[in-house]
Amino acid sequence: MQHQSQSQRLRKTRKDHSTEIAEDYVELIAELIQESGACRVTELARRMGVSHVTASRTVGRLASSGLVITKHHHPVELTPKGKRLANSVRKRHQIVYDFLKHLGVSDATADSDAEGIEHHCSIETLEAMSQALDKPRKKR
Repeated sequence: MQHQSQSQRLRKTRKDHSTEIAEDYVELIAELIQESGACRVTELARRMGVSHVTASRTVGRLASSGLVITKHHHPVELTPKGKRLANSVRKRHQIVYDFLKHLGVSDATADSDAEGIEHHCSIETLEAMSQALDKPRKKR
């Protein structure tokens, strides 16, 4: 079995953490747009549990990255790139959530744990989780 060096694993974890906030924000922006038709920074800040200033700065970074469009006193909009990322994150979350539920984890715990795990799973791991969900469960 081939293992990554500790520095490779730590580098991957740091990279995952650096994208985690952007992923959480675009996922929530998409959810707010779906729920109410618009995403306001005030509501984004409230739902993220951060100050309005923090949410505004993060939205500014998302705009610089080409994930959102924002104008003063207007709702935040996702760009096509932002929509793709939001859909990808939502799909990863659902796979991890379904897999944890398949293992017998409660709804609340599966949802909470999936929120953290979704940012750190490789495509290989997500595909294995999906395949495991597609197979009939063995009786013990």
